[in-house]
Amino acid sequence: MYRSLARPLLFRLDAEDAHHLTLNVLEAASRVPGWPALARAALPPAPALAQTVFGQHFASPVGLAAGLDKNAVAVPAFSALGFGFLEVGTVTPRPQPGNERPRLFRLTEDEALINRMGFNNAGADALHARLSALPRQSTPVWANIGKNKDTPNEDAAGDYLKCVHALQDVADAFVINVSSPNTPGLRALQAADGLGELVRAVLDATEAGRVRTLRRPPVLVKLAPDLHPADFKASVGAVQQAGAHGLIVSNTTLGRDGLFSGKAGETGGLSGRPLTRKSTTLIREAYRLTGGTLPIVGVGGIFSPADAYAKLRAGASLLEVYSALVYEGPGLVRRLNRGLAELLARDGVGHVAEIVGVDAR
Repeated sequence: MYRSLARPLLFRLDAEDAHHLTLNVLEAASRVPGWPALARAALPPAPALAQTVFGQHFASPVGLAAGLDKNAVAVPAFSALGFGFLEVGTVTPRPQPGNERPRLFRLTEDEALINRMGFNNAGADALHARLSALPRQSTPVWANIGKNKDTPNEDAAGDYLKCVHALQDVADAFVINVSSPNTPGLRALQAADGLGELVRAVLDATEAGRVRTLRRPPVLVKLAPDLHPADFKASVGAVQQAGAHGLIVSNTTLGRDGLFSGKAGETGGLSGRPLTRKSTTLIREAYRLTGGTLPIVGVGGIFSPADAYAKLRAGASLLEVYSALVYEGPGLVRRLNRGLAELLARDGVGHVAEIVGVDAR
């Protein structure tokens, strides 16, 4: 029904207007008494997909990528769709409007999106207020953190630490975003030496906050797909040596190879189907570089159970989707979960953890 009815109507709207309309509907659904919990309870359990990573329980490896629900306005509704975890943000210490519109574009012929949003969000305090007001969630909620646009890179660490301090009592994990192409200079923070220092600073902050919050969320780092192979290797090594708990591979790309859409020339980060193969290749490389000792979250062009299965086999323990939701609709999550369980059964595999990295060994 989504592809035949809802999507044609939504695609008549500006991409960002459609995004806000969808979030408004999901926010309203989140407020319906009892509905999110009932919808979640109605999902068929899939023991083969449930696992513990970072000391947290995930009923499914399929999560929501950052950028869709920046301000955590629809967490209950997204949880009800069957996601195993949700990543909100990117959040910055202070609110900021982001870049000027238009800043989000559909490349329908390519099943892709280009965005140059620029970390538009309501700020860390507002995110804390929303998350702290939610009823207790069985679905982990991660906070993707970044720096304000007007904060120079030499002071960037301070912004990340402010986000940690503001959110440590409500975030189930922190994702250090140094890989968005839409904040000037941000990707320079991926350089190995500076990245290692930033990761250690964030880890120290979570340890210091343990006394205050009685919890220490894991810390992950999200990398770009456009790094030179030698730089990717160095950045992965820096993240691992600094003691981060995991990697997210990968963010959006500046590449435009093989696109058909007339909007391919828009500036910003490209996501969706064109990133499928590239992100899977990088997941496999990251798994090999870390020897499978650092959990990887695979993201980029997951449209089908086969796409998801390939990323798990390449080395991802968890997965995230965003652009495919725009093209496939909310039923995508259940289709991925059901399809993954079927693929495991087809191959005689009892549990999803058994296939992680089998194609990278």
